[in-house]
Amino acid sequence: MGQKVNPLSFRLEIKNSHHKWLSRWYAPKGKYRHLLLEDLKIREFLDKRLATAGLAQVGIQRLNKKLKIILTTTRPGLIIGRGGKGLEELKKDLVKTVSLKDSGKNFEIQVEELKNPDSSAKLIAEKIAYQLNRRFPYRRVVNNAMEKAISSGALGIKIILAGRINGAEISRTEKFSTGPIPLSTLRAHIDYYEKPALTRSGYIGIKVFLNKGETI
Repeated sequence: MGQKVNPLSFRLEIKNSHHKWLSRWYAPKGKYRHLLLEDLKIREFLDKRLATAGLAQVGIQRLNKKLKIILTTTRPGLIIGRGGKGLEELKKDLVKTVSLKDSGKNFEIQVEELKNPDSSAKLIAEKIAYQLNRRFPYRRVVNNAMEKAISSGALGIKIILAGRINGAEISRTEKFSTGPIPLSTLRAHIDYYEKPALTRSGYIGIKVFLNKGETI
């Protein structure tokens, strides 16, 4: 049986690697599980709240009792709002919903722009899930996603669908790929994301592997 390893964790902390820890902090004794759960709640809240803002990545840093959240998105203006009002509202709702102890000066949200949405495995997977929920033909959806990814500069892409594809009574797995996807090569910059599509016919799992070239 093959041993499956997440392509992101497999390449963490490699010299010149693009893969960095999304949560960067050190927990005192007895507080690790509380901070880990808090990170999970933050990510879930932001994914729901910013579903239409093209949120590609959420980075969380804790240093000297200061919490910093870095949002990488394709539509920063939608998050920031006029005069930064949108960002302030997001900050207040996040403190209220997640019950964060950090507020005011020791809580910061930074927004960074991602110019090309087709260069993010997360955004590609979310778009596929949305279209499958809208009952688009799955082959057309996947082929369009792969074409746009290659056009955006990716060297290769692999998409795996598993579940009740096209409303079939028996679940199955289908794989689509174009270009090289060297999953065993550590110097390859592989972006990865998985997301379920909860269609009317049933559950369809989506996995996206995106080859962005070599890092070393």
